Amino acid sequence: MLGAHHVESQALENERRQGFELHHLSPVIGTEVLGIDLAQSLSDEVVEFLQALLVERKVIFFRDQSLTAEQHIGFARRFGELEVHPFASNNDAYPELIHLDNGPDRPPTINIWHSDVTWREFPSLGSVLRAREVPEVGGDTLFANMEAAYDALPKDTRTRLDGLVAVHDNTPFLEGMRNQGASEEAIEAKRREYPPMRHPVVRTHPVSGRKSLYVNSAFTRYIEGMDSQASDLLLAQLYQQASIPDFQCRFRWRADSLAFWDNRGAQHYAAADYYPAVRKMERVTVIGDRPV
Repeated sequence: MLGAHHVESQALENERRQGFELHHLSPVIGTEVLGIDLAQSLSDEVVEFLQALLVERKVIFFRDQSLTAEQHIGFARRFGELEVHPFASNNDAYPELIHLDNGPDRPPTINIWHSDVTWREFPSLGSVLRAREVPEVGGDTLFANMEAAYDALPKDTRTRLDGLVAVHDNTPFLEGMRNQGASEEAIEAKRREYPPMRHPVVRTHPVSGRKSLYVNSAFTRYIEGMDSQASDLLLAQLYQQASIPDFQCRFRWRADSLAFWDNRGAQHYAAADYYPAVRKMERVTVIGDRPV
């Protein structure tokens, strides 16, 4: 794991060389990177620093980033191959870019703790979200450090979790298709195309080696090898960890703010308190590895 001192030492060196600074939102998660222009071509040194900071702080934020779609995609691509979401409202010209627009006719529905696309064989490394239009008040996004959430569990619970596997699926998206009038044949075809996936209940971060809880109430269905009641009870206990404020930070959006979070060690929750005000966001997602 990259220690806090290591990251801070890198930060001080980069502050001298690049002229940007860091502002931590909480002790365990969330850092604003100030004085950096993501529209410019970033050096490999800066990209490596941001990668290290992302692993350590789980989510990094940037203000006043008036990016074109090409620049948004180009920044995300510096961190890996990009995903085309099979269910979201993708941009016609740039399928890697998805639109998350809410307002009077489209109430927000993602006010639930989750990690993105855990129903995929290779869930995302991270997501890069930019605000285009935000309400005057409300619409914040909360983030939770699931490594800290795991570390805080009683030792006997952590021992109990060793080797357990959970099944994840895309039921919320299939239900969304049904609500929009899709045929049962089309829904079943999507279900076959993206079948349920098995992932460890506790995954190990591929960079830091730290363990984190890797179940979420949006996409996790059950734990293999347990009866349904025992599985539901254990999952409810694990889901609750994300809601503990000690493991969280909260980000207040402004237009042209950008958040980049590590889905391998964090969950997020988009507050729906602003309805029926308008909130328009654009997201690009970096493909990750198979959880182990």
